[in-house]
Amino acid sequence: MTAPRSSAILAFAVATLGIALFSGMDAVMKGLVLAIGVYSTMLWRSFAGVVMAGAGYAAGWKRWPERRVLRLHVERGVLTSFMGLLFFWGIGHVPLAQAIALAFIAPLIALYLAAVLLGEEVGKRTVGASVIAFAGVIVIFVGQARADLGRDALLGSLAILASAILYAINIIMMRRQSQAAGPLEIAFFQNLTVTAVLLTGLPFVGTSAPAATHWPALLLAAVLSTASLLLLSWAYARAEASYLAATEYTAFLWAALFGWLVFGEHLSPFTLAGASLIVGGCLLAARSPQAANPHLEAAP
Repeated sequence: MTAPRSSAILAFAVATLGIALFSGMDAVMKGLVLAIGVYSTMLWRSFAGVVMAGAGYAAGWKRWPERRVLRLHVERGVLTSFMGLLFFWGIGHVPLAQAIALAFIAPLIALYLAAVLLGEEVGKRTVGASVIAFAGVIVIFVGQARADLGRDALLGSLAILASAILYAINIIMMRRQSQAAGPLEIAFFQNLTVTAVLLTGLPFVGTSAPAATHWPALLLAAVLSTASLLLLSWAYARAEASYLAATEYTAFLWAALFGWLVFGEHLSPFTLAGASLIVGGCLLAARSPQAANPHLEAAP
């Protein structure tokens, strides 16, 4: 059964808002990574996320998740842990907008993973919209590649590319997980799993409690991360991954804005031209809710 057009567009809008909040979290996290390091930033933010999401989940708790659903939570949480470590280490070494541009290979990979793993039909308009948006990414990257950012920037870029591959898998897992569990449950178990994974590295890395001056930013990052996860979980439960993947491209617009406001990272004409293509691609995709379906059974 096909969802009404208005329902599909609402899911697209909610996913876009979720990406905006996630982009704001990226900016906060970059500042923290530069101040206290990637491991401490992720660990303490995850602790805060467990408390926040756990409070909401406990308030509406009815029963323990089924084994297959719990497995989905753990699998995605482990994937998110490594994806986050790579990405947040990367944004500490490259401009925020460039990091997001590199990460844009993820939605394109996700389009085809959705077809292979979920049996979703990828419409021509959705593919075309993604190609247009990705062309915008290429324009931006060509412009930014003209600047010599050094060896650390190269390593950071490679880390972000590796994270993007994991994020493509994450998009598909988010679709399956959102069909099987509610947003609060997903947020709680993801934060819990990420915290558990990071704690396994504590004996080797070591960390101490952040200074009081860093806690407001850590709490803000946890709030933005949790709110984004709730919104994306809601949207992916109501529309297909191949349709919503195009919302990922809006992250660049926010990254460019936050990079300029917070870190003084300037935009070039290449960046502006690429952003125009990205917006055009997302608008084209938003007009094509060909396969959104709110009446979904839990994934097997």
